[in-house]
Amino acid sequence: MGATMAFTNVTDQNFDAEVVQASSTLPVLVDFWAPWCGPCRLLSPLIEAAAEEFSGKLKVCKYNCDESTSVAAGLGIRSIPTVVVYKDGKPAATQVGAMNKNELTDWIQSLL
Repeated sequence: MGATMAFTNVTDQNFDAEVVQASSTLPVLVDFWAPWCGPCRLLSPLIEAAAEEFSGKLKVCKYNCDESTSVAAGLGIRSIPTVVVYKDGKPAATQVGAMNKNELTDWIQSLL
């Protein structure tokens, strides 16, 4: 058995429970991505590493924009990757575009 994933895959169906409601107890980072998106593929391992690094302080979710569209459309997300951190049931910060590991880590730490 391999290691368990440190992040949760979310869809339109479970977004409210896994992100909005969960963010009342712990900040929730959501990575909006798609398989065909080159910058998303570069950011993805960094997001997954952050999920491990900030385990217990931050919940990390990934939202595939090819499989679900309602939440992304509702947030007005027009380009990916877009990373949104939820706190207390609403978006608290948004970062559009790829980041390097230091940028991502610094951004997350500034929100905790």
